[in-house]
Amino acid sequence: MKITLLTSDKERHNYFINLLTKNCDKLYVVQEVSKKMKNKVPDNYINSKILENYFDKVNIAQKKIFGINNLSILNKKNVQIFNTPAGSLNNIPLTNLSDYLKSDIFIVFGCSYIKSDLVDFLIKKKAINIHMGVSPYYRGTDCNFWALYDNNPHLVGSTIHFLTKGLDSGPMLYHAMSKLKSNPFEYTMSTVKSAFHSLIEKIKNKSIFEMKPFFQDSTKEIRYSKKKDFNDKIAKEYLSKNINLNSKKFDYSLLKEPFFLDN
Repeated sequence: MKITLLTSDKERHNYFINLLTKNCDKLYVVQEVSKKMKNKVPDNYINSKILENYFDKVNIAQKKIFGINNLSILNKKNVQIFNTPAGSLNNIPLTNLSDYLKSDIFIVFGCSYIKSDLVDFLIKKKAINIHMGVSPYYRGTDCNFWALYDNNPHLVGSTIHFLTKGLDSGPMLYHAMSKLKSNPFEYTMSTVKSAFHSLIEKIKNKSIFEMKPFFQDSTKEIRYSKKKDFNDKIAKEYLSKNINLNSKKFDYSLLKEPFFLDN
């Protein structure tokens, strides 16, 4: 089986790449590579001490959940990687990706919002998107952050759905959740790990091909968040909160065939 993954270059993305190489015959990766930043805060946020503190906690949790993943040790016979600068994905001519467009399965996770001819191709191929948030309740960016901010820990998770031109709006296959509730940062990261392992399991046993897609009900949306919504004030307020991850029990009626990762 051949798989193509469109993704980014953080530890969680590299973890997924490593995991996929062990579970397919050939992996093709289109990877957006971020600039090496002097600051600890991502380029799309204004640098500040508060955000440094916040993203320090994000990175600590990410390393704890996913470890250090060195792509240089990959089996080169099994994986082929096309690196492109972050934000440039939609500028790549499809002819440059010919080898990467011949796979059996296409997965999208953590790359730029896909537009142009590439999204049309991926939709035809029924590409699967991993959304870090529980749709249709939370859509947009930083969804799991906002679920915790809104005191909805039971709506922290990942949504595995078919890719469409609308952001996080495609027909859902299932939700991936976690029972690891050590702290908010590790909790959100562990739901991503749950998405990785569950998707690979469902691809290997072929149950993913038998799942009936469930169209999202937009009337159930709680929040549609944008990058500009997350700022110093919000981060400071979040960090000062005493977030109770057990304040609300999982309501299975709100979830689509949920998969739970125990650790």
